[in-house]
Amino acid sequence: MRYSIWALAVAAGLSACSAPVANHPYVWQTLNGAPPLVIAHRGANGELPEHTIEAYTLAIEQGADIIEPDLVLTSDGVFVVRHDRWLSDSTDIADHPEFADRRRVEGDRDDWWVDDFSFEEIRTLRARQVREGRPTEFDGLYMIPTFEEVLDLAAAHGVPTEPEVKSPAAFIEAGLDPLPELVRILRQRGLDTADAPIAIQCFEPDFLARLNEVIDAPLLMLVFQMQELEPDLDPLIPTVALDDMVAFADGVGPYKALLVDTNGEDTGFIARAHALGLSVHPWTFRDDQPVGDGVDIETELRRIYALGADAVFTDFPATAVRVRDAMIAEGASSN
Repeated sequence: MRYSIWALAVAAGLSACSAPVANHPYVWQTLNGAPPLVIAHRGANGELPEHTIEAYTLAIEQGADIIEPDLVLTSDGVFVVRHDRWLSDSTDIADHPEFADRRRVEGDRDDWWVDDFSFEEIRTLRARQVREGRPTEFDGLYMIPTFEEVLDLAAAHGVPTEPEVKSPAAFIEAGLDPLPELVRILRQRGLDTADAPIAIQCFEPDFLARLNEVIDAPLLMLVFQMQELEPDLDPLIPTVALDDMVAFADGVGPYKALLVDTNGEDTGFIARAHALGLSVHPWTFRDDQPVGDGVDIETELRRIYALGADAVFTDFPATAVRVRDAMIAEGASSN
């Protein structure tokens, strides 16, 4: 089992709460007994357009322990940072008449697709807020960064990254296998080792299994509810079984509904993963999105932290840091 990203961050002193850990009596249920880490999901995208240098910088300033870029490929094989292959939601591409004839239908979506554009063309676009109700005054201001630019930012601040390779099968079908370029970048930067300050995520087990054969960096298997694919199944069955992912992954990134049932009770998912040596990084915690049972974000985070999540993905890193640090302070004050 490789070194997990949470262990690396704590060992490097990157967690904002690492200093008082030894002196407070709170017993964390994480794999290493340290407080959970905060992963800035697409940067501090609750406040700024997602996947921009500005959103990542704000997240770091807010105390995020790890930043998360999503990786997609341009037609000339450059990794840029976007959540989706399509571009209409997160960029101003609809405002570029020179690209109007590039719009096309794929599956059931009529859109512009990143792999139809060169890096130079993508560089002319600007980022936009994706989710309704969030600030839009920064729309059109920020460039679409490359993966390597995000790695440069992370290195400058001494913060690990947890990049997700998006839709590798779709890119392979388009003639753009993400694996060789990913491996090239990781090796060039010394990020392909077991103790590298990085963990590579993906929803596709075949891609992670291939990657496991060629690099030693930590790998995180992302899973959601199998019920989304087959409605008759138990909602607590993940898309990849924990026992199966142990062969190639070092951690699991589960949708949070796999951890706590509709009654707010622990499903045992974290304990089972920990028993297999897998760190657990659930997603996604949002201040502006109720969890369905009327629980506010602080209550939700406290519940997941108490269950032993090793890290959490959040759009609002300042909130996740504040709640975690409040739990530490409460423990310390009772000593």
